[in-house]
Amino acid sequence: MLTPFIMASAQNTDDPAFVPLVKISKTLVDGDTIQYMEMQNVYVYPEPTFKNKRQQRAYTRLVKNVKKVLPLAKEVRQILIETAEFVETIPSQKERDEHLKRVEEAVVKEYKPKMKKLTFSQGKLLIKLVDRECNSTAYEAIQAFIGPVRAGMWQAFAWMFGASLKKGYNPDGVDKLTERVVLMVEAGQL
Repeated sequence: MLTPFIMASAQNTDDPAFVPLVKISKTLVDGDTIQYMEMQNVYVYPEPTFKNKRQQRAYTRLVKNVKKVLPLAKEVRQILIETAEFVETIPSQKERDEHLKRVEEAVVKEYKPKMKKLTFSQGKLLIKLVDRECNSTAYEAIQAFIGPVRAGMWQAFAWMFGASLKKGYNPDGVDKLTERVVLMVEAGQL
């Protein structure tokens, strides 16, 4: 049996905060016990240092917002995947359009109360995290399912409130701190 510290060196990265987490598991196959290793990326960052109380409050607010909005972004991703897979099986365009209309109504009915409870900054963060989860902006996702005219309507609605569905997610630039918080929340460190 290989020990976890030997396998930890198998994945090399230049990020000093990266620590591979190795989990050794056993499974029973045809009466034989087989050991295997699962490796996960875990990012261990030192506690952030703040210049003042304002930065500390902003960081605390970001952590709170990510914890609230990230599950919603993951749900949106799942809905998009399931809908896309199902729509591919529908033979006629008319039936597809009818199904997408029903999905849109159901999503609005289910998520409208949740969206109303979001603050402005949480709404903008949700738009960015949808881009992170889906690898396409919220506008592109809406456009793919309900068409450019209705997507434009939703973009205009967002624009009236100072947001943009076309806003992308840049984990190496502007959203670097957000990415760090998201990775720590996903790893259960926050």
